[in-house]
Amino acid sequence: MELTKVNQSQKILKSLIIIFIGSIALTISAKLKIPFYPVPMTMQTFVVLLLGISFGYKIGLATVSLYLLEGIIGMPVFSNSPEKGIGFSYMLGGTGGYLIGYVFAAGCCGWLAERGWGRNPLTTATAMLIGNVLIYVPGLLWLGSLYGWDKPILAWGFTPFVLGDLIKIALASCLMPVIWRCLKIYKP
Repeated sequence: MELTKVNQSQKILKSLIIIFIGSIALTISAKLKIPFYPVPMTMQTFVVLLLGISFGYKIGLATVSLYLLEGIIGMPVFSNSPEKGIGFSYMLGGTGGYLIGYVFAAGCCGWLAERGWGRNPLTTATAMLIGNVLIYVPGLLWLGSLYGWDKPILAWGFTPFVLGDLIKIALASCLMPVIWRCLKIYKP
């Protein structure tokens, strides 16, 4: 009985460490800007999708939720913070819908990975593509609601990011199965 409690405590501690490190990785990925056309690219969506695919839906959801909580309470974790505001007011801006989409994407990718979708490049890419859709939908809905549907919402919030997101999905879908085999992170 005592050994079970110790194992459970170790598992919880390991999960908490992964969640904390994941929120740091999200912050770093938001701050790094890679020169890209037509807009600079961050690696946030890459990290969000990898968190879900790598660690499952519970840890993926918890990590993204912690990251958003850090941002809501005023920590400058988001891409253009503190320059463009911090806290809840930042989330009410144009990127708020995408940030909420991160929760859906990490959860969905994790859920799919737990059902075997992360075991080869094609299913990993499919899961991540679904995850990206779950980021874009609330993001575009929020943009349209915030700025008006008469504005070029797709040109602002979709078209400039598609190529970069497809490249990130291709990279991640090729790397993840190899990483799992090498590190034995994933246990089918």
